[in-house]
Amino acid sequence: MTFRNDVRQGIAILADDLTSAGDGAGPFRRAGHEARILLTAPAGVPRPAVGVSAVDLGSRVLDEEAAALCTWRAARLFADSELLVKTVDSTLRGHVAAEVRAAWAGSGRRAVVIAPAFPSEGRVTVEGVQYVRGVPVHESEYARDPVHPVRCSDLATLFPQAASVRPDRAAELPELIGNGDLIVCSATEDGDLDRLVAAVPRLDDVLWVGSPGLAAALARRCARATGSAASLPAPARRPLIVVGSTNAATRRQLAQLHTRVDVRGVTVSVDPAPAVETLRGLTAPVLTLQTPDERHTPQTAQLLARSQAAVVQALTEDHTVDALVITGGETATTVLQPLGATGIDLLDEPEPGVVRGSLIGRLPLSVLIKAGGFGDDAMLLRLCHLIRHPLDPGEHV
Repeated sequence: MTFRNDVRQGIAILADDLTSAGDGAGPFRRAGHEARILLTAPAGVPRPAVGVSAVDLGSRVLDEEAAALCTWRAARLFADSELLVKTVDSTLRGHVAAEVRAAWAGSGRRAVVIAPAFPSEGRVTVEGVQYVRGVPVHESEYARDPVHPVRCSDLATLFPQAASVRPDRAAELPELIGNGDLIVCSATEDGDLDRLVAAVPRLDDVLWVGSPGLAAALARRCARATGSAASLPAPARRPLIVVGSTNAATRRQLAQLHTRVDVRGVTVSVDPAPAVETLRGLTAPVLTLQTPDERHTPQTAQLLARSQAAVVQALTEDHTVDALVITGGETATTVLQPLGATGIDLLDEPEPGVVRGSLIGRLPLSVLIKAGGFGDDAMLLRLCHLIRHPLDPGEHV
């Protein structure tokens, strides 16, 4: 890595929700760095700051002004980091423009490089326009998200003053960074992201803005020759799969999981008591807790998430379940905070969009967290197997 000085202040990742924090930190963990997700912004920079701190700012659920303010504060707090990354959703959900500008102001960095592509998941940037599997994101299913609908695919509209760089023009980056520009980079494959990262002489001149694709490219450049190995967790006796995301991919994954005879679960209502009673009475080795399939208003979604949190708290505290697989960043945050968790020590990133670790707090449970829209139909089957059989790479529950 090349930085302005030799004083190590750690790597900081500022995210607008929990899965985004995990997606940003996961590649660095795989590259040999110690990594931790913080469930809320800390009062001060963790010391010693020699690893990766990924902070869930929770800003996606705030209004734009509040989201910008908390992002500015976090960027100012972590301004001395040797590498500073502001994650954005690869489908451009959330307050993307406001948070990027706030992070830039708070960080004091010379320039901003924005590269939201995540090619391995079909999210690419072509001539500054964001696509998901060939469809502009504002015309995709993410435009119908009931809480965070995407209205714009064109980064030039979000950032009208930005300079634009194509994959074959990465050599232009040093001059644009020297000019103090905000730079939007197109990318359709991982190699494009590697080239743009390689073209920047000093990583700490830049506020890096992107999704897991950019985080992986930065991690490859910053890989440690000898990483810290973490011990695999003990096999889960009885995991609980918590599904709050209404994304169609996650619902297909859940339906596939429920084809197993040893998986049983319930759909939660705004009253958690019936779900707690039913789940305590089941004998299946794998339990599931889901919200209703239909999309909800923000108010109903919040009530259902709180009800899920109450169910999870009851079942973990009485040891009915001993591990969690959670889909959806907002679901994960809502579920974990009542457990007294302050963060997650990351173990690894078993699949794109998935992180594995253990909770920091009074209940050090094993946990797998998956972004809602990621993965094929068998992903929950594999994750459920992984948490029950950490040493076995098979794909069956």
